[in-house]
Amino acid sequence: MGEAAYQTTVRETPWIELIDGKVFMMSPRPRTTHADVVSNITTIFNNYLWDKPCKAYSDGVDVFLDEKNRFVPDAMIVCNRDIIHIDGIHGAPDLVVEVLSHSTAQHDRGKKMEAYARAGVKEYWIVAPLERTIEVYLQKDGRLVLDAVYNDVPAWELERMEPEDRAEVRSDIKVSLYDDFIVHASDVFHKMDFDF
Repeated sequence: MGEAAYQTTVRETPWIELIDGKVFMMSPRPRTTHADVVSNITTIFNNYLWDKPCKAYSDGVDVFLDEKNRFVPDAMIVCNRDIIHIDGIHGAPDLVVEVLSHSTAQHDRGKKMEAYARAGVKEYWIVAPLERTIEVYLQKDGRLVLDAVYNDVPAWELERMEPEDRAEVRSDIKVSLYDDFIVHASDVFHKMDFDF
């Protein structure tokens, strides 16, 4: 199949995910908040990785973990260029981001996370736009274990907090793939409109 025919076929095919061998239709129209967050994360990743060997991808690229699990994460970083193919990523990305929605939260926190862990994903983010939080999980012995929860807390709310509570707020994510890769939670939720 030629490149043009392949692109046409892919565009006309509804997006599905395969989770433990079961087919799930993906939500066709994400909210603008979801799109804002994915766009921000992808921009942050691309800017940092511009002159580095790892590559960032955003929503729409298939990840073929194994014969029973094929996902379309909202964003990811892939450092092993050998697993990048024209039809998607064949193997475990190094970092995967899933932005929660009502219809996907159970899978993102459950079977998908388990499959990503088994496949060897090193870092997994679950982003909740409404709560403006980012849960970061790190690989540990075949499991993805919660490392920390990061928040984008408005300045007015920080000012009202007790000093000990304010000290507990984490807002700078240290990405595990590089020593100097820091993502600010406020940048993840930058210009995110609440139009529900």
